[in-house]
Amino acid sequence: MASHQDKASYQAGQTKAHTEEKAGHAMDVTKEKAQQAKDHAAGTGHDTKEATKQKASETGSYLGQKTDEAKHKAGETTESTKQKTGQTTEATKQKAGETTEAAKQKAGETTEAAKQKTADAIETAKQKASEASEYAKDSAVSGKDKTGNVIQQATDQVKSAAVGAKDAVMNTLGMSGDQQKSDTGKDHSTITRDQ
Repeated sequence: MASHQDKASYQAGQTKAHTEEKAGHAMDVTKEKAQQAKDHAAGTGHDTKEATKQKASETGSYLGQKTDEAKHKAGETTESTKQKTGQTTEATKQKAGETTEAAKQKAGETTEAAKQKTADAIETAKQKASEASEYAKDSAVSGKDKTGNVIQQATDQVKSAAVGAKDAVMNTLGMSGDQQKSDTGKDHSTITRDQ
């Protein structure tokens, strides 16, 4: 049994040594790889720095060029806009002037037409007033003649009615016009009433 245990111890020792050897070798390889990586990184870092500087310089140059182009383009656009605005403003002023002139002319024509219409209306009113005045005069004369005739007729009718009423009253009282006065000229009706 002891030999079995010794054998196991030996194998365990061998395995341990083998493992330590492999671990040492792995450590060496890892260190070497790390150093290489470090060196490479340092070299790459330097190259990267240079490349970055180069790229940044190129980018700056490109951006500067593009900025100059953009400024130039903006200047052209501004100038073009100013020119168009000037043309539009001038056209607007001209159009406004034409519109104002047309409005003045139209207003003048309208005023003239209004004056003419007013003059025509006044003339028509004068004519109508004259005709109305003439008609009123004719009507007044005609009315005066008619009124005179009516008054005369009414007066005659009143007189006739009064005479008729007097005769009727006298006839009713039994006194005719012939018996009212005697030879002496006295009214018998008064004497009769006194007796």
